[in-house]
Formats: sequence, C-alpha cells, structure tokens
Amino acid sequence: MAAAVLATRAREISSKSITVSSSGTSNWHEGQAANPPSQRTWEKAGYRHQHLASQITSERIANSDLILVMDRSNLRNVISMASDDDHKKIFLLRSFDVTAEHDEVPDPYGMADGAFQEVLEMVERAVDGLLSALGVANPSGT
Repeated sequence: MAAAVLATRAREISSKSITVSSSGTSNWHEGQAANPPSQRTWEKAGYRHQHLASQITSERIANSDLILVMDRSNLRNVISMASDDDHKKIFLLRSFDVTAEHDEVPDPYGMADGAFQEVLEMVERAVDGLLSALGVANPSGT
C-alpha cells in the first residue's frame, strides 16, 4: 500500500525523478500480487500501482537511496542486512508523520477492509511528510 501511495505521488512530481520499489523481509508471498483488500483500498482512493511481492536483499539496500519500513521488526531485519554505511538511509515510514502518536504502521493483513482504510490514511500522512522532508512539491495537495 505504501508503495502505491508513494509511486502515484512520485509520478505527480515533475521536478524530481523518484523510483519506488517494494519488498518484504521474508519470502512468504514472493511472486504474488498484492493482498486483494489492500489493493482495493488504494485503488478506491485513486492510487495506481502494479505490485509483485519480492524479498529485500543486501544488494537492493546498497543500491537504494532511501529504505522505508513499516514497523520495528522490519527495521531490525533490514538493518541487520545492511552495511554500516547504509544504516543512515533506513527509516520507519511513519517517522515522517509529525501527527503520529506511534512510529509504526500496523499490518492489517487478515482484518476487515476498514483496517486497510485506516492504514491508508496513516501512509498518506507519512508520505506527505516524507515528500516535504525531501523538499519536493506534492501537486495533489494531499
């Protein structure tokens, strides 16, 4: 879901070239499409993104400018795979949401569709904060 929001918003920004990819810290769903309730939620909100699950690797970390994770478990996993130099580019996505009371995005997998909507709203605020921190405009105004 976060990749869908960020990728869509990145396409709206003409001043910067931002490439978004998504991966998990395990290979549980590798090669599978997005979770259907998650995709329904982001598409209903107007986001467009093609997702195919993959697993993050040390090489992907090294070749990325920024790594965003959803929770502390993933943060620990990614940091353990990264070189010391790459630690500085790994962040909890929600750390960019100045209104957040918590720094993790909960995983709504297996929950009712309403939980996915709540997570989408968290992700949108965090992506807004990220784009602001990066100094790029968000033409959608959201």
